[in-house]
Amino acid sequence: MIRRWLVCGVALAIACAASGCNYKAHFQRSTYDYSSRAHHDPKMQTARSYGSTTRDPKQHENRYFKYDSKLSYKVRALPGVSSAIVMVTDKNAYVAILTDWSATGTKSHGGPMTKEQDNSGTTDGVYNNDTGSSKWSYRQMVSPYNSYFSHKDPSDLSTELRQVIGDTVRRASGQKYSEVHISANQEFVNQLLEFAKADWAQRPLKPLLPDFNRLVQYTFGGGNEVPVPLYEKVPQK
Repeated sequence: MIRRWLVCGVALAIACAASGCNYKAHFQRSTYDYSSRAHHDPKMQTARSYGSTTRDPKQHENRYFKYDSKLSYKVRALPGVSSAIVMVTDKNAYVAILTDWSATGTKSHGGPMTKEQDNSGTTDGVYNNDTGSSKWSYRQMVSPYNSYFSHKDPSDLSTELRQVIGDTVRRASGQKYSEVHISANQEFVNQLLEFAKADWAQRPLKPLLPDFNRLVQYTFGGGNEVPVPLYEKVPQK
């Protein structure tokens, strides 16, 4: 019996080798894997498509901004991304995302989960498991409790995930933007949502441009001026 199983095992191995079957390689090439870092992964065959690609110190001094529904939908449809807001300018595309557990390796050090969110309250039927409160702010897109996942620093997202997002934005926009900047930072996501709301409400965006530039410069350009959330500056109706 043992010999029979040994013969079968050898035959299966030979068959796999002959047919080129390699589960690991297949998974590395999968759109649901962002952690392989493999040289043969098609996701990493193009030039880097995200982050700073120029040395222009004025790269984040945008002349206008607006919400792009098409690009937002394209990014949101990617494996591992639960929500996305894409704002575009005369120079750049800025992407705010939240991740979920539908893809492997969304974090830079592998694994889709994060400790920034405490979702334990869902089992107890409450929003905030620390206080037992069932209330939460509908203003925010992401919070520390019962939410999809944020990541504090842009580099906390894996290079493959950022590359796929960058490629997606560039393809869908016809290579229109010189830089694509991506973050899942909780504060950035919530603040960018306020600018998207202003666009959805058809409010004039030009008066908000200095606030928008301050946010993206602080997040991606090493700016020292801390951006004040828009809802703290603009009276809410």
